[in-house]
Amino acid sequence: MTVTVMRLTGASLKTALPELARLRIVVFRDWPYLYDGTLEYEQGYLAKLAEAEGAVVAAAYDGDKMIGAATASPMVGHAEEFAAPFKARGFDINRIFYFGESVLLKNYRGRGLGHAFFDHREVHARDTGAYTHTAFCGVVRPDDHPMRPIDYVPLDAFWRKRGYERIEGMITSFAWKDIGETAETGKPMQFWMKAIER
Repeated sequence: MTVTVMRLTGASLKTALPELARLRIVVFRDWPYLYDGTLEYEQGYLAKLAEAEGAVVAAAYDGDKMIGAATASPMVGHAEEFAAPFKARGFDINRIFYFGESVLLKNYRGRGLGHAFFDHREVHARDTGAYTHTAFCGVVRPDDHPMRPIDYVPLDAFWRKRGYERIEGMITSFAWKDIGETAETGKPMQFWMKAIER
């Protein structure tokens, strides 16, 4: 079947959240997130996205099955852990559109869907006219982590190709439970940012 990517907002976004929750649990269980997630947590987490004014999901479907998705919403509605580093650097968080998760099943990778996810979210942010930058963050794991795959290739080069730059020293911490852990622990998250082209 042909994979299609569409932009979801409003009611269509809310309808897609159960599928997105399941995808997050499956994809983030792998390196580098190692996320031991539950549907209960996901429902609460994604409910905030559903209520965020201006939120968007770029969703990829193989037939009627969601096989990947990427989220975005105004930074002003995000948890303080994400907004605080921008405030500390003097950025106006009302002018930043924040990209959340990007999840894609393994057997669909390498087909350009990651680029499509960025395209849809960037166009959505630009078309509102309210934002000057898009930003996201990614988990930082030590190179000698025992669960790091030998063939793992970081996404830094892909992000730079999209025009994003790592904001040196701009790191926050967010907690979740890793596979094999009994409790949540804080993980360093590195921010990347790009100016919106008009």
